[in-house]
Amino acid sequence: MKMPKLLLSVLLLVSFFVTAQETGSIDGTIRSEGQPAASVVVVLLSAEAKTIVRTELTDANGTFRFSGLPNDGYLLSVEDPSYSSYQSSLVAIDDAHRSVSLPTIELQKAAVTNLQEVTVVRRKPLIENKIDKVVVNVDALMSAAGGDAMDVLEKSPGIVIDQNGTITYKGKSGLSVFIDGKPSYLSGADLEAFLKSLPAATLNQIELMTNPPAKYDAAGGGGIINITTKKTNSRGFNGSVSARLTQGKRFRGRENLNLNYLGDNVRIFGSAGVDYAASVNDLDIYRRFKDEDGTIVRYFDQNSILENKARSGNARAGIDYYASDKTTFGAMVFGLYRESTVESDVNSVLRNATRELDSTVVARNRNDVPFRNLTFNLNMRHDFADGSKWTADADYLLYRTETDQRFRNFVYGPDGQERNQDTSKGYLPSDIDIVSLKTDYSRQFKNGLSFETGYKVSLSKTDNIADYRDAIGGVFVPNYDQSNHFLYDETIHAGYVNGSRAFGRLAVQAGLRLENTDSKGNQLGNPEKPASRFRRNYTNLFPTLYVQYQLDSIGNHVLVTSYGKRINRPYYEDLNPFVSPLDKFTFYAGNPYLNPSFAHNVELSYRYKGYFSTTASYGFTRDDINETIEITDGIYYSRPGNIGQSRFYSLNANAQIPFTKWWTSNLYAELTRTEYESRLYTETLDASGTFCVFNATNTFILPSDWSVEVSGYYQSNIVSSQFVLLERGGVNLAVQHKLWKGKGSVKLIGNDLFYTGINRGIINNLADVNANWTNKPDSRFVALALNYSFGKAFETPKAYDANGAESEKSRVKT
Repeated sequence: MKMPKLLLSVLLLVSFFVTAQETGSIDGTIRSEGQPAASVVVVLLSAEAKTIVRTELTDANGTFRFSGLPNDGYLLSVEDPSYSSYQSSLVAIDDAHRSVSLPTIELQKAAVTNLQEVTVVRRKPLIENKIDKVVVNVDALMSAAGGDAMDVLEKSPGIVIDQNGTITYKGKSGLSVFIDGKPSYLSGADLEAFLKSLPAATLNQIELMTNPPAKYDAAGGGGIINITTKKTNSRGFNGSVSARLTQGKRFRGRENLNLNYLGDNVRIFGSAGVDYAASVNDLDIYRRFKDEDGTIVRYFDQNSILENKARSGNARAGIDYYASDKTTFGAMVFGLYRESTVESDVNSVLRNATRELDSTVVARNRNDVPFRNLTFNLNMRHDFADGSKWTADADYLLYRTETDQRFRNFVYGPDGQERNQDTSKGYLPSDIDIVSLKTDYSRQFKNGLSFETGYKVSLSKTDNIADYRDAIGGVFVPNYDQSNHFLYDETIHAGYVNGSRAFGRLAVQAGLRLENTDSKGNQLGNPEKPASRFRRNYTNLFPTLYVQYQLDSIGNHVLVTSYGKRINRPYYEDLNPFVSPLDKFTFYAGNPYLNPSFAHNVELSYRYKGYFSTTASYGFTRDDINETIEITDGIYYSRPGNIGQSRFYSLNANAQIPFTKWWTSNLYAELTRTEYESRLYTETLDASGTFCVFNATNTFILPSDWSVEVSGYYQSNIVSSQFVLLERGGVNLAVQHKLWKGKGSVKLIGNDLFYTGINRGIINNLADVNANWTNKPDSRFVALALNYSFGKAFETPKAYDANGAESEKSRVKT
């Protein structure tokens, strides 16, 4: 990994230390009907190329500022559909005019009129910082074009994804993943498969929130990742088509279609996509068994070749009916079907203390997993004459999984002769049904106070069956040690209040959320295992606070601090106490004694001129839910457990630097320390470590509609509870050429060029056992992506973004 490390270091250092030319700034104020126009999107365009240089949001006083601008001619444009369109005259930054303050811009309320058909090539910044979240603009990430949601997350600053699909942000796990404000209800491998089924072409932004506002569900100790999909506001009929062909060790392909129609009082939107994905993983696991004095008495080496094949299709359709200029009714349905097959060729070699061969176990396993998801949403929005707004959402979600497993094991002696063989199978259907009802009310007062309140109730029902059978004498008989039927019901009632107001340079937002959880589990048992039940009821308060202060009158220097309390509830299946096999030596077990974990997060951020930010954060979690490993009689058991105390200290910096008109760089650096203290089986867990993460994305705009993106990342060793995730990194390259006057594009993408994104790790706190692993994924590939957009742009009403079900979706583990 030395050569990629050197190359990546050069990439980072050049980006950080190349001296840019003298820069200038443009600032101004926007008002409407005598009041400041807050949260209005102001777009800065290159006057010559008509491309977007940067976007900014006006603050509570209606002010905005663009800084770090090289000498050039610029235009300012307002794109907020609530107001009439605005475009400035030419604004020049040169040696004689380093700082330009514009006259106050007065906007009129929007009227629905046609806009002139002007082609503007949008070039949004990769990262945007807001008071309560960090926003990643998906279209600004060229190397993710034609990929999926997981590709985008893996390339987002501060995000780390391990080989099991576990997502961490700033070193903290326990994140809730939302889609358009609705929880995904999935975790682990199932969440990974779901995100790989969402085309990047349908995604708009990734919102990263360490301390989400009170209107969001309190679930997610590490915060929330909200993935927003594209919702065009263009009148008439328009859409886009995209396709991507990928060749790594195996072939993958994806096609997607987006359609939108907007008339005078109705908007109809939809998308559909199909995907074929094949990949291969090469996994090595090494275990060393010791006696009490530390002498190795047995060696276990296992190699698994995992062949993955999956076909999926997804479709989304919705309608918004504008009954009046004050009232909107909406409906949406989303469906996903995925069939995946994993064939495992596993070879396990067991040796004695002198490394003499004891036996070899060959396993041929197969998992067939059909997965279905349907989501229905009904929503309503009404704007009152006094400026207040009322919204209501009703959601129903269902998940269906039917896993078929086949296990064949052959045991050979040191002479190569077969000693014995065994065959078993498993049938694991899982049904999850979720109903969510939510209503919210908000009002903006004349004194600048914003007030929000709301109520939500969600009801979740899960039904999991594990039917395992062993072949004995040619007949499959029930295995009651592993077979079970588990039912789990949960009801959550929640209410919240949230308020915000600006006092000159100071802006404050505070909220309080109350949640009551009532849950019950029923393990039905079988002829050899008794039934068992449990029930829990708990009520908690979750405060949030944000304070923003402008250190100077024009907002060049801004401080933001925040605090939030969060909860992690156990995934539904993690409470199921029965054991299921992954192979002859590895088993997964649930834990009915899991407690919810509670996290406290504090952050302090400094932002300079809109293109640099640095954040110091501290997090404390009690009873953090993590994967734990126990080895008993040579068998490896993976089960969720509560870690007594976890602490996180983090410092990160992000910079977006327009070195020239043709070179823009986004740089991210993070230094994080993690600490864990807990009693873990027969051992005491006292683990800590400090790690660093670097990301660099450089975009070069070339003549004749060509552009290039060079990106890379490096992650040092990460201590995560019982595990140490060893260093890894990667370098990516993407080349784009725009076609058909900017309506289409073709991209050639190379990912993990030096094949350094290999997952390696160590498992600690095992009684008399050393264990480590190496997993070589199918991460090095070349891809060809094509995209074409069609339709004309007109000014439109603002669509309502329904967000009824907000946390349960991230807890399904089917």
